[in-house]
Amino acid sequence: MNASLHRAVAHIDLAAITHNARTLRERAGVELMAVLKADAYGHGLVPVARAAIAGGATWLGTALLEEALALREAGISGVRIMAWLTPPGDQYREAIDSDIDLSASSIESVEEIAGIANSLGRRARLHLEVDTGMTRGGALGSWPQVVATAAKHVAAGDLFLAGVWSHFARADEPGHPANEAQRNSFEEALAVVYESGMKPEVRHLSNSAATLVDPRARYDLVRTGIALYGLSPDPTTLGNAVKFDLRPAMSLTARLLLAKDVPAGVAVSYGGTAMTKRATTVGVVPMGYADGVPRHGSNALAVGFDGKIVPVLGRICMDQFVIDLGPNSKAKAGDEVTLFGTGGPSVDAWAAASGTINYEIVTRLGPRVLREYR
Repeated sequence: MNASLHRAVAHIDLAAITHNARTLRERAGVELMAVLKADAYGHGLVPVARAAIAGGATWLGTALLEEALALREAGISGVRIMAWLTPPGDQYREAIDSDIDLSASSIESVEEIAGIANSLGRRARLHLEVDTGMTRGGALGSWPQVVATAAKHVAAGDLFLAGVWSHFARADEPGHPANEAQRNSFEEALAVVYESGMKPEVRHLSNSAATLVDPRARYDLVRTGIALYGLSPDPTTLGNAVKFDLRPAMSLTARLLLAKDVPAGVAVSYGGTAMTKRATTVGVVPMGYADGVPRHGSNALAVGFDGKIVPVLGRICMDQFVIDLGPNSKAKAGDEVTLFGTGGPSVDAWAAASGTINYEIVTRLGPRVLREYR
C-alpha cells in the first residue's frame, strides 16, 4: 500500500541510522556492535542492519537467537552476529552452523553449547558473561568454575573464546560510584580468564551511555542500542541526542479519521476524563494502545498538526484517540497528523508525558503500523 494512504506510518530514515553508526564508531575508537533486538527497537531488523553496516558496524547484536538467524537468512554476511538471550535447548545447532556468536553465563550453558559443537565437528564462538553489578544475566559466584569449564572445552577444540562481557546498570548516571565498581569487577573477572590461559578475542562492557561518556569502559568493542536510533539513553542526565551529533531515525504519522465541531462543556472519550473548555474542532486519530500509543499518555500527550502542537483530549483507546484542533479548524478527514518526530513533538517529549522512557515509545509500536524506509 502507498504509505501516504495508510492509516499509520512509521517513517524510518536509514541515512540517519548510517550517520549514527559512523558517529558512534568514530567516538568510540573501537569496533561497534549495532544492537538490533526487538526488531531493531521497532525500526525494522534487516533494513537497520544494512544501514548500520554501511556506517561501519562490524558486529550485530540481538537478544533472541531467532533474530540472529533471521539476519543470516536475509543474506547478512561479512559481519559478526551475537545473540545472548538463549535458554536451554535453544537453536544452538542452527546458530553454530550459521556462524552466530553465542553467550553463556553458567556451567550448564557452556557444556550444552560445547556438546553440540562437538557433535557438529565445529568450534562454537562463545562469549562468557559475568555479572559485575547489574544482578541480571551473567555468572556471579560461579565465575571461576564457568571460566574453568570453558577453558577445558577451548583446549578440546569445541569452543573458541570470542569474548568476555558484562552490562552496566547505571552508565546513564556519569560519575556514579557503581560504574567504577563495575569496571573494577570486570577487570577482576578478566584476570580470572587470563589466569586460565585463555585470551578473549574481544572484551565488551559499554552500552550506549558508556559509549558516549565513559572512554575507560570501551575496551575492544562497544554495544550501542538506543543511540544508534538517534535517541539519548537518558536526556535528563546525559542531555539530548543532538548534543552527540545523533539524528532521530523515526517519525510517526497518521491520517485523521474524522474532524468535527463540538460545543463547550462536553465530555471526551471513555470515563469523561476531559471536557471541552470552549467550542472547538476535534480530530479522531485512528491509532491507539493496540498500536503502541501509551495509554498512560491520556490527557498528557500532544501531536503535530498543520504546523502547531495540539493536545490529546481524554483517554487513549485501543484503536483511536481524540485531539483538540482548536476553534474553527479547517481540518478534514485524511489530513496528516505527526505523533512524534519531524513536524511534531519529540520521542523524548512523548516519553516524559507518558511517564516512561524513549526506548519504550519506539519499541512498542505494533505490527499494524506500516514501516516506510527512506
